[in-house]
Amino acid sequence: MNKSKRIICGVHMAICLCSTFTVKAQTDGQLNKLPLTDLSAFKPAKSWQIAGDVFMEPDKPNNVKTVKGSGVLVNISDDKKRGQDLLFNLQHGDIDLEMDYMMARGSNSGIYLQGLYEIQLLDSWGVTDARAGDNGGIYERWDDTKPEGQQGYDGHAPRQNVTRAPGVWQHIKISFQAPKFDASGKKTANARILLVELNGIKIQEDVELSGPTRGALSQQETASGPLRLQGDHGSVAFRNISYTIFDKPRPELLNLAYAVYTGKFDGEPDYKTAKPEAKGTSVLLSSNVSALQNDFLIHYTGEIKVTNPGEYTFNLSVPGGSGVMRVGGNIAVPLKDNRSTGKITLKEGTTPFDLYYAKVVDWAKPALALSVSGPGVREALLSDANVISNDMIDPILINVTGKNSLLRCFIDLKDGKRVTHAINIGSSAQVHYTYDADNGMLVQLWRGGFLDATPMWHERGDGSSRATGYALQFGSAMPAIEMLDNAQTAWGTDTAGTGFKPGGYKLDKDKQPTFRYAIYGTQVTDATTVLDGGHGIERTVEIAQPKDKLYLRLLAADKIDEIGKGWYYVNDKAYYLHLNDESAKPIIRDSGGKKELIVLMGKKVTYSILF
Repeated sequence: MNKSKRIICGVHMAICLCSTFTVKAQTDGQLNKLPLTDLSAFKPAKSWQIAGDVFMEPDKPNNVKTVKGSGVLVNISDDKKRGQDLLFNLQHGDIDLEMDYMMARGSNSGIYLQGLYEIQLLDSWGVTDARAGDNGGIYERWDDTKPEGQQGYDGHAPRQNVTRAPGVWQHIKISFQAPKFDASGKKTANARILLVELNGIKIQEDVELSGPTRGALSQQETASGPLRLQGDHGSVAFRNISYTIFDKPRPELLNLAYAVYTGKFDGEPDYKTAKPEAKGTSVLLSSNVSALQNDFLIHYTGEIKVTNPGEYTFNLSVPGGSGVMRVGGNIAVPLKDNRSTGKITLKEGTTPFDLYYAKVVDWAKPALALSVSGPGVREALLSDANVISNDMIDPILINVTGKNSLLRCFIDLKDGKRVTHAINIGSSAQVHYTYDADNGMLVQLWRGGFLDATPMWHERGDGSSRATGYALQFGSAMPAIEMLDNAQTAWGTDTAGTGFKPGGYKLDKDKQPTFRYAIYGTQVTDATTVLDGGHGIERTVEIAQPKDKLYLRLLAADKIDEIGKGWYYVNDKAYYLHLNDESAKPIIRDSGGKKELIVLMGKKVTYSILF
């Protein structure tokens, strides 16, 4: 279910309200991790191997180097020797699947759920108009009897392209619901892609699949089938493969009865003596058994039937009030306002349960929702699905107008620090960055949508916005330039004593800024541009009068690995940094539990970040 959005382009604003309670694709089921120590989990396929590490260059198609060891699954396929698809021994129905993958330049692969429904994996680096055949898309179905150009149908493009560069690790999460069949074998429900997250961003949600996509093992749909990785269209690698199978029936609520009491309740009434306003039986949990909008309490009783014993998690939503759920007289969901979660171990069979919803806040709409997850059971509603979400905020999204857009605001970093003079620069290439005008620092970089300004403009607001893509952050807010006695001297945390004086910025014809400031008695110009094809950014920092012992801090990260000729992998192959001047002498050093990459300033330093 798509949430409504406010999208701002210039001065245009469109608003609609249609939010609903949504069950998340999550579980308390058994998580299985493939060790990838050998190929025993798969059917034989000659082009696949187990390695300890893998390297693929961003600008050379199918240039793959492996390191001996275990933990990485590698397929090598090129024009000379075409690879094969890899089938898991695993047969699955409903499944949550998660893995890292790395694409070679120009490579094409895919994850076939049940061997039939493909989530496309493709080198879509820099694509701005993503289609169903791009990375993270649900591939088209195919009909050869249709006219040329019309054979493909029912494909689903990703919401936005957040593909990373060839040769770096990307992360994908998939929640899949298999087609359902009755006892005679007749299909009663189509397969669904419940969720796809790519590199931390939701790109597919609740997509119904009318049948197998092109390239399926068969056109015959079944309740279970083999997981399959495509290997015949280029080199690709995988690691950290994990999955959860959902093959158990969910608990059921039986023999439901309700009673509605009027009043402002801060606790439960004595059900034996209190007189209900209304009572009756129901086929499902719902707040609709009462016509009252406020100052009421609904008390449900019944039985919960469990086929598979184990620990179950219940989520109770009671907007504008409070609620409790008990099973067998024991608290399953504790008392809490608006929303609460609890766990309880349930035995096989039926057990009495009861719950209540007391509503006292008049501005919230009545809505009662209960979901459950457990061993082999994906989270699912046990109540009326047509309820209003507790999250009533309609997102305010900022899109890029023209080639570039600028927005000043606060930006909150992952370490809790707030950048109070942040300037966000968005590009039509869908590559965006944040600059800290207080420190002359490049703060973060991301791909996809521009900004979510909901925290800044919703109601009174707090002045902050956030990236709508997954942002690479280059360390805590600190001065970009510092004078150090030696390369191991601690970096200053602020500009005190540096003579720092901001000089604003100058825009070119495309509204691309060049920032200016003074520090340590010299003038600095700082310009960042988007690389051709949206592959990343290039930044040039130039000083008017070179100074002794003046260093530029390029980034701080958990891990920085030099790979030769000015190239660096950052954070375990999450992205690249390239120093354009091979004569520069960068230093990787330890600082506060992180790695820092610093370089001694001459007149100018130019470097690129590819991601």
